[in-house]
Amino acid sequence: MTLSTGPAAQRDQRRPAVAEKQPPGPAARRMAVRTWLQPTLISLIVVAAFIACYAGLQRDPRPHQVPVAVTGPGLPGAIQEALGDAVEVHPAADAAAARRALEHNDVVAVLSAPAPGRLTLEIAGAAGASTTSAVTSLVDAYAHGAGADVTTEDAVPLVKHDARGLAGFYMAFGVTLAGFVLGSNVLGLAGVMRLRQRFLLLTGASAAIGAVGAIVVGPVLGAAPAPLLPLTFVLALLAAAAAFTTTLLGTFLGPIGLPITTLVLLTVGNATSGAVIGADLLPAGARQISALLPPGAAVRAIADLGYFNGAHLAGPVITLALWAAGAAILLALRPRLMRRRTAAA
Repeated sequence: MTLSTGPAAQRDQRRPAVAEKQPPGPAARRMAVRTWLQPTLISLIVVAAFIACYAGLQRDPRPHQVPVAVTGPGLPGAIQEALGDAVEVHPAADAAAARRALEHNDVVAVLSAPAPGRLTLEIAGAAGASTTSAVTSLVDAYAHGAGADVTTEDAVPLVKHDARGLAGFYMAFGVTLAGFVLGSNVLGLAGVMRLRQRFLLLTGASAAIGAVGAIVVGPVLGAAPAPLLPLTFVLALLAAAAAFTTTLLGTFLGPIGLPITTLVLLTVGNATSGAVIGADLLPAGARQISALLPPGAAVRAIADLGYFNGAHLAGPVITLALWAAGAAILLALRPRLMRRRTAAA
């Protein structure tokens, strides 16, 4: 038998044998399942939460301790007994004191009895259509049972170009969305910009978002009677809170950080803000978190600036500032925490 020893045979001998294709191991299969399953589950959670929040909260709104100032001998007690937990009666010494409480947003309505068999209900339309409608229905039912006539007046009406009282909600939603988009984009710049530069970008762009939002809704559309500079400041704080929080969660949690931000700020935060459904008509759990999230705080600040002379502005502004500053501080501390973790490892 003749053996081939030519150059072709030598090349064939040097050529490595082709390894048989091995089936994927358990780790590879788990990774493949996670790659397909994670985005699907996140999408399903987001759509379920969005629909549940917006449709579910409007399914059966019930008034709960809606603050109402009541004047007249014996009337506060009678109203509280008749309406129960639906209202929180604030006895007022006279009509002037009750009107001051209404104009400072301490109550959403004033009920008085100017004459036997007659009731006068003054509402603050700026407190929200759902809340004032609920109070009006409750008082009408009480008056019908008591055989009295009710005269209703809007003492703090909405401006002409915000007939449904939703400008504050759309402002908050739009600015929160813009802050979310800003923070998402800054996440992708971590490799090309220093931390200080990213902070400057987040801060400057948030201020610009606030200015544009205030100018569009105020001087351009005339849908918000709030002073321009204070409104710009509130909207800039909201944009900064959304942007820094988005960047923070995306930095610390990775790909799942953005869906969590979507759920917390854009879904739960806006749905419970109290603009579409008044905060006094929300379920107990939603009512408790409403003012603690940036959109809810912003909606309150916008209404307070526009209609109630900023009487309760401090609380919402502090809430927005804490969200923005807290997220910024945690982002600034992350490099130090990473260095400590590396040194310990």
